[in-house]
Amino acid sequence: MRVEVTHPFDLTPAEARRLQGELAPRVEKGPPLDLSGVRYVAGADVSTQGDEGYATVVVLTFPGLEVVEVKGYEARLEFPYVPGLLAFREIPPVVGALRAIETEVDAVIFDAHGLAHPRRLGLASQLGLFLDVPSIGCAKSLLVGKYEEPGVEKGSRSELVHRGEVVGQVVRTRKGVSPVFVSVGNRIDAQSAVELVLACSPKYRLPETTRQAHNAANRLRRGEEPGLF
Repeated sequence: MRVEVTHPFDLTPAEARRLQGELAPRVEKGPPLDLSGVRYVAGADVSTQGDEGYATVVVLTFPGLEVVEVKGYEARLEFPYVPGLLAFREIPPVVGALRAIETEVDAVIFDAHGLAHPRRLGLASQLGLFLDVPSIGCAKSLLVGKYEEPGVEKGSRSELVHRGEVVGQVVRTRKGVSPVFVSVGNRIDAQSAVELVLACSPKYRLPETTRQAHNAANRLRRGEEPGLF
C-alpha cells in the first residue's frame, strides 16, 4: 500500500503540537464514499508492551467482511506517551504494516480519532494525510467534546460537539451497548464514515476491521503469527 510520509517524528511535544496545527487545515472532509464501489476495507491497530509497538493491518472483503490479508510490523516507540500526541508514538509502526499490504484497499478504519481531536488531527487524520484512500477514525472512548446519548437501537447517532463545532458522530453499532466515536479521518465525509462503520459492524460493538486488527496485534505481541497461518 502506498504511504507517503511527509514529516519527521523525532520532535519535541511542543514541536509536535505546532505541526498538528499546521497539518489540520489540509484534512479533506469529503467527498462522499459510494459504498457500492467498495471491495476491500482495511483496519489498523497497535498493541504495546512498554516501549515496543506491534502494529497490524487487516484487509477484509466488503460487504462480506472476510479476512484476505494480514500484515504486522514491530518497532520501538520512540515518542513519549503524551495525551493528544498519540499519533507521533504509534504512526511509525502502523506505516510499516500498511506498506506491507498488497491488496488495493478502498478505505481504512483506524482504532483512533480523526477530527474529534483538540487540534482536529487525531491519528486517523494525521496518517490519513499520507494515504491516497479515505481514512476514518472509530474510537472506543471520548477524547474531546460533548454529546447527547444516542438512542438504544443500532444505527442511532448524535453529534459530537467541541468548541461549537461538530467534530464527529456518536454511533450505536449494536443495540444496548456503548456507542463508538466516529469522525472523518481524511478524504471522506462524515455521513459516509458512519455508514461504512455500521456496515462493518454486523454483530459486535466494534467494526470487524478493528476487531480483527486488534486480535492480530495481540497475537503479534505474544510472538505468534498475526494471522492467516
